[in-house]
Amino acid sequence: MPKPFEAVRISERVYWVGAVDWEIRNFHGYSTRRGTTYNAYLVLADEITLIDTVKAPFMGELMSRIASVVDPRDIKVVVSNHAEMDHSGSLPDVVKAVKPREVIASTMGAKALADHYHDLTGVVAVKDGERKSLGNMSLTFLETRMLHWPDSMVSYLAEEEILFSQDAFGMHLASHERFDDEIDPAVLEQEARKYYANILMPFSPVVTKALARFAELALPTKLVAPDHGPIWRKDIRGITESYGRWAAQRPTRKAVVAYDTMWKSTALMARAIGDGLAGAGAVPVLLPLSSADRSEVATEVLDAGALLVGSPTINGQMFPTVADALTYLKGLKPANLVGAAFGSYGWSGEGALHVHEALKDMKVELVAEPLRVKYVPSEEHLMSARNLGRDVATRLLRT
Repeated sequence: MPKPFEAVRISERVYWVGAVDWEIRNFHGYSTRRGTTYNAYLVLADEITLIDTVKAPFMGELMSRIASVVDPRDIKVVVSNHAEMDHSGSLPDVVKAVKPREVIASTMGAKALADHYHDLTGVVAVKDGERKSLGNMSLTFLETRMLHWPDSMVSYLAEEEILFSQDAFGMHLASHERFDDEIDPAVLEQEARKYYANILMPFSPVVTKALARFAELALPTKLVAPDHGPIWRKDIRGITESYGRWAAQRPTRKAVVAYDTMWKSTALMARAIGDGLAGAGAVPVLLPLSSADRSEVATEVLDAGALLVGSPTINGQMFPTVADALTYLKGLKPANLVGAAFGSYGWSGEGALHVHEALKDMKVELVAEPLRVKYVPSEEHLMSARNLGRDVATRLLRT
């Protein structure tokens, strides 16, 4: 009997049974203007297995897709690669409905699920590298701790050559297209880069080690199936190479100028700085925080070589949007940046000083003392701003 939501076959014996979230626009502070998917996968082995579940409100969609292929009660094994609630939110109700023989998670995953869902019992912890027979197929579990939670692991289905990569290689993108080669490459690049910047950038050293490990394992892989976004079948090499490049955070000629302004004085300084950067050979990207959100700044900073931040002073502090962006960026731990602080003020001028200290805390190599202008910048002040941009570009291009 047809179901309202149907599974999508991704290989001979594996189906996508996830859910599409067209409505979400904010994912714990990360702007998701293109929505997202919560991917789950049904493996038709002798012991039918469900890889991950979906966010709680989408359980009906998950169960409908499963039922379009098999009776959900035939599922014997459920694997939880990652305990975050966009992947495990429906897990307790799925377990009650399906009654699988076992639920599998990493050692840390079993603990995390117990802390999330206090009545969820019987979770079996598997070790790094452990292999589980599903009868005619098998899954191998590989821990990827801190990519991006302590419990994270991936599952490899050798017989179908599929790597179920949980949040690695994913993106927030709502779509009816299930594979990377069905989607505009420019959209793929933008959303994958944004996802890495806002989710995985703090763990870049771990990413580098994980990529080296998987290169050494050399697992034959036809599909990389993440928990968000499209499944990679055409450009697996491209996305893994992008991860290697992003994890390295090698400085480029890009210089991000993020700022907010009250009466356009700080904005004038930002534009003059941008001209100075461009004139000295850098590639400036100006982001007014009145319209650019924190996740956009993080995305641009990922492959930048410089970060300059401007703020007016309000009540003896930096402007709220600037403080928000800097707090967010500090947690993401961008590396290998040069930069500077600047801003206009009325009578006390602490805003740019606070930005300077925040950048210092982020280990940005500061090229100059904060450039501060009282009230409206004169032509001379704007020349100083232009020179600041030039000086940052000169330092950047020496790296």
